[in-house]
Amino acid sequence: MSSYQKEQIESFSMVRKHIETLTTLERKAFESEISDYLSFRDEVDAFLFEHFSAVCTQECYQDSVSACCSREGIITFFGDIVVNVLVSQNNEIKSLINALQRPNSGFKCVYLGNNGCMWRVKPIVCEMFLCKQARSNVFENKPVAGQVWEELKQRRKVYTWPDRPVLFDNLERYFMDAGYTSSLMYLHNSPGLLNVKKQAGVKKDKKPF
Repeated sequence: MSSYQKEQIESFSMVRKHIETLTTLERKAFESEISDYLSFRDEVDAFLFEHFSAVCTQECYQDSVSACCSREGIITFFGDIVVNVLVSQNNEIKSLINALQRPNSGFKCVYLGNNGCMWRVKPIVCEMFLCKQARSNVFENKPVAGQVWEELKQRRKVYTWPDRPVLFDNLERYFMDAGYTSSLMYLHNSPGLLNVKKQAGVKKDKKPF
């Protein structure tokens, strides 16, 4: 098992363990916190399905030429894991952990199953990645779609880019305040993202939500 897989297992396990201890009201507070983000993800899903399902699925993934889901090539934020655990069934999280516990000697992502990505709400880095060829195939013929995509990329920052209070920062801070640490807490560990906060004057709140 690689270090990549170990840190993913540790984060999934701690998030699942803590969420199982929440009261009904506490869980509802979590669900309310991520509801707007889930609506955004629904919009992104609909956009990608409308404009890229043929290009990415039929022309690329099914022909095994895709480099999108490369082995240990994706960045998983701690917030990605929290969101996915909150919306997933226990058996779905168990399947992810089981996949992580198996040696991955291939060239594809450990989360890639027979039916595609095993996450219910896949990591935002994966969701928002479009290769140059796919963008050219679609946006050259549909410039308006290209404009919509740029707007979606900017909206993504409202949840993930810590130049203001954002969801992924709040989720990390909640678990840190509860006594957890993870190498995937990039919004509190990454020198680059910490500098973004510093430059923007973002201060730590007493309670994230």
